[in-house]
Amino acid sequence: QVQLVESGGGSVQPGGSLRLSCAASGTSFSDKATGWYRQAPGKQRDLVARITSSGTTNYADSVKGRFTISRDNTVNTMFLQMNSLKPEDTAVYYCRLSIGSTYFYDNDYWGQGTQVTVSS
Repeated sequence: QVQLVESGGGSVQPGGSLRLSCAASGTSFSDKATGWYRQAPGKQRDLVARITSSGTTNYADSVKGRFTISRDNTVNTMFLQMNSLKPEDTAVYYCRLSIGSTYFYDNDYWGQGTQVTVSS
């Protein structure tokens, strides 16, 4: 059974930093694409960053230059380093594990989400 567990969320002031982690069990990370999504209240869930099995990364325009996605395949864990946080980054952040190596599919796996709140 595949499980994804996010951690690292919390409350931070504008300009601060947080590092999210997503640990996977029940499957190997190395040949799959993974990504971070976020959903603010009343809004749809949007892609924040993606990393393919080959290491190619993509970012939403709103986070480019501030967020960095990475992963350690040896421990099946993905990270999202978030710097220069803004109030508009406030959302529940979800990790996603694809069933494929590059793109995302309807049958992908999701974590339970971790809350990030940016407020003064």
